[in-house]
Amino acid sequence: MTRLFRQGFGAVIGSILLLALGGCSPVQLLNALTPDSTYDRTAGIAYGDDSRQKLDVYVPHQPMPGAPVVVFFYGGSWNSGSRVDYRFVGEALASKGIVTVVADYRLYPQVRYPLFLQDGARAVAWTKAHIREFSGNPQRLYLMGHSSGGYNAAMLALDDQWLAAVGMSPSDLQGWIGLAGPYDFLPIKNPDVRPVFFWPDSPPQSQPINHVRRGAPPALLIAASKDDLVNPTRNTGGLASKLRAAGVSAQDLYYSRPSHITLVATLSRPLRRLAPVLDQVVGFIAHTPTQ
Repeated sequence: MTRLFRQGFGAVIGSILLLALGGCSPVQLLNALTPDSTYDRTAGIAYGDDSRQKLDVYVPHQPMPGAPVVVFFYGGSWNSGSRVDYRFVGEALASKGIVTVVADYRLYPQVRYPLFLQDGARAVAWTKAHIREFSGNPQRLYLMGHSSGGYNAAMLALDDQWLAAVGMSPSDLQGWIGLAGPYDFLPIKNPDVRPVFFWPDSPPQSQPINHVRRGAPPALLIAASKDDLVNPTRNTGGLASKLRAAGVSAQDLYYSRPSHITLVATLSRPLRRLAPVLDQVVGFIAHTPTQ
C-alpha cells in the first residue's frame, strides 16, 4: 500500500513537472490538476464599484442547506494576486461541503493601508447579505487567508472598526483561519511591503497583535516551521499566545515540509501529502461552537 501511494504521488509530481516544462506558472499547474466536478462557481460578482472589488463563490456540487461559509483572502504582499489563481482553494473547501468566497481587493500602488481592509470588510458584508442565495449560512461565517491575506483576515476579526463600518461586528464571525500570516512585523524589513504601510512611519495600530481582546473570534493559526519570509515564532506563535492569554480559543500548528508559499498549496489535491492543512481547517470549522 505504501509503495502504491508513493507511486501515485510520484505520478502527480511528474505531471506537475511536465506542465512546468510547458511554461505554466505554479498556480496554473495546481489549477490544471484541480477537478471541476465538486463545485459550481459563480464568478466576477461585484461587491463595489472598482474593478478589483469582485469575488467568486464556490458552492459544493450537492450543497447541504445551511452550509458553513469561508471568505478567503490570498497573499502577495498587498502588491499582487488575483482570485482566479485560487480555484484550487475554492475547490478544496467546496469539496468538503463549505461554501467558499474568494475575494479580490485593491492593491499597492492603487491603495495603501488601510484601504484594502475596507475592501475586505465590504466583501464580508456582501457575503453575509447574499450567501443564503448560494446555500450558505451567514450564521456560520469564517474568514481565512494566506500570508498578507491572513493579515487581512486577522485585522477584520480583531479590530472591530472595519466590520463596524459595514454594519457588522467580529461577533458575526464564528472564527478565522490564518496561514503563515504576518501579525507582528514592525519594523518592516520587506522592501515591497514598506510603502504599503508608510515606512518608516508605519502606524502601530496596523498590527493585528495590538488588537487582541477578550471575546475575539476563535482562531486557527497554521505556519511552516521553517518559514523564511514570515517568522512563525514571532507571528503565529506570538499571536496565538496573546489570544490565549486574553481567554480566546486559539490553536497554533506548525509543519516542517511546506514553505511559506507552499503552505497554501497543500490545500490542492496534488500537494495535500505535504501537510494535513485542509483536514485541520475542516475540523476547526466543524467543531467550533456556534456563537
